[in-house]
Amino acid sequence: MAYLPSLHATIALAITVAMFWAFARAKLGVEIVSLLTIVLIALVLYVFPLPGGAPTEGLELAFSGFGNYALVTICALMVMGRGLVTTGALEPAARVIERVWKFNRTLGMLVSLLLAFALSTMINDTPVLVLLLPIFVQLASRGVMPSSKTLMPLNAAVLIGGMATTIGTSTNLLVVSIASDLGLPHMNVFHFTPLVLIAGAIALPYLWLVAPHLLPDNSGPERTTERRFVSRLRVGGGSELAGKPLDQVRKSLPADVELDPAIVMPLVERQDVRITGTHEGLEEANRLLNSASAPGWILEQITAEASRDGEVVVVTELALTVDSRLIGHTLETSGIGENHGVAILGTHKPARTGMISQPYYLETLREGDVLLAMGTMARLQDFAEADSLLMLDAVREVPRRSKALLALGIMAGSVFTAAIGILPIAIAALGGSIAMLITGCVRFDRIGQALSAKVIVLVAASIAVGKLVLESGAAAWLGMVFAGVLQFLPPAAVLAAIMIFSTILTNFSSNATAATVGTPIAFNIAQKLGLPAEPMVLAVLFGCNLCYATPIAYQTNMLIMGEGGYRFRDYVRMGLPLIGIMVVSLSILLALKFQL
Repeated sequence: MAYLPSLHATIALAITVAMFWAFARAKLGVEIVSLLTIVLIALVLYVFPLPGGAPTEGLELAFSGFGNYALVTICALMVMGRGLVTTGALEPAARVIERVWKFNRTLGMLVSLLLAFALSTMINDTPVLVLLLPIFVQLASRGVMPSSKTLMPLNAAVLIGGMATTIGTSTNLLVVSIASDLGLPHMNVFHFTPLVLIAGAIALPYLWLVAPHLLPDNSGPERTTERRFVSRLRVGGGSELAGKPLDQVRKSLPADVELDPAIVMPLVERQDVRITGTHEGLEEANRLLNSASAPGWILEQITAEASRDGEVVVVTELALTVDSRLIGHTLETSGIGENHGVAILGTHKPARTGMISQPYYLETLREGDVLLAMGTMARLQDFAEADSLLMLDAVREVPRRSKALLALGIMAGSVFTAAIGILPIAIAALGGSIAMLITGCVRFDRIGQALSAKVIVLVAASIAVGKLVLESGAAAWLGMVFAGVLQFLPPAAVLAAIMIFSTILTNFSSNATAATVGTPIAFNIAQKLGLPAEPMVLAVLFGCNLCYATPIAYQTNMLIMGEGGYRFRDYVRMGLPLIGIMVVSLSILLALKFQL
């Protein structure tokens, strides 16, 4: 009877198993299962309060996740990531990594994994992923690679790198601190780094070559389905392509952009160039040619008006209906800029293909033509209503590049203060997100685009479950049963078992729970079995970091969930083999190092 769990521990284990069973079946959405879990915990603890507690205390436990600092941290990090995207701050870094990926995708994946691993050894893994995530999301949006096949291996590399030093994660610091309180010698920053480097090298081929094939392709429709627009660019001063041979110019431009075949001489400054391409292709061509797709006066007017009124500049596609006033006009005679304060960046004519000899702004507009228009949303809506245009779904916010350095500075300050321990990551991230809002890098009414409701309720549910497992005595009961079984195993198997136990806890509750429960248990097991305590404690530390198999195991897992379009089963499919590789390699390395 000594090994039977209490009523509340049994209920806690049952709720935990039921939640993950529901996640795995995927019959209900993650957000629905999360909300049902929170309600179930609240109801059970209200009817059957924890020993010595009141029903209202159970309600506080069930809903505590919504006010937990971990959730606030995740939301703040999402807002800061949004700020880097909306200001275009990471575009230069994205272009460098994009060149590597376009040169060779396999090489690009390897370089990305090594970069993530190296950064997270000395910087807390959450800020590292926050820095890298917007870059790879941008690359995915350009069609360089599917985000779903990249973000999860990248996150795993960050987590492995964070395991390599005592300052890599807060969990490492917690385990080392508890171990020091229990009487173990102090561990320096690189105390166990060689072990993790070897294990990481063993796991790298799996992350690099195998894991992407286990994940779904959520990239959506092929980019070839995007509309192609005809536009006119004026080559600007200081263009890196001015004066270069046309063959070199064409190779430098994006693949989905085509120069007018009639051009036979090298480009010169202030030359008007007819060009066709997708919206993104035209943007990149403008950057390379230091040009613009519309007259400077209207672009300046739009920017000034948006700044004055606190509006966002967007680009959208508008189709001419049969009743449109513009039918029969040309862009030159339409008066769109003067009458509506809207810039036309290009036109798409479904019935025509290829280049046309006359200037595109002198071509007659017809029913079904699509205009690529830029302006504030209010101006574009007024323009569409006044001239009988149909606003299509493709609406993109124009990056506020004037604030790019500011956004980078805010992010760098937040990461730096968290990385060297001046401020906890929660305070640093929240301060950074507030700075993004105050400075206008992120608009307050656009926060909803940065936050994921699915992630928010999932985090809240996971925190509630973790607290229930700990406070109900379920974690302590599991540890007691585990200790009773380990006495019959050889030392190397004891190490592996402790690591697996910590891994299960960290994937089904939280890293902090796994660390606070597992470290004392490992220390006591070492004393009872007459084994050195340090390898047992390190087995807990490593196990607490093997949080790859569920989205709630660690906050970075949740950060990539929305961007990668992942489901619960995707984490299991990729995470379980990686856990197996790491447990086997780290157990063997610990046994060899401590001659067990």
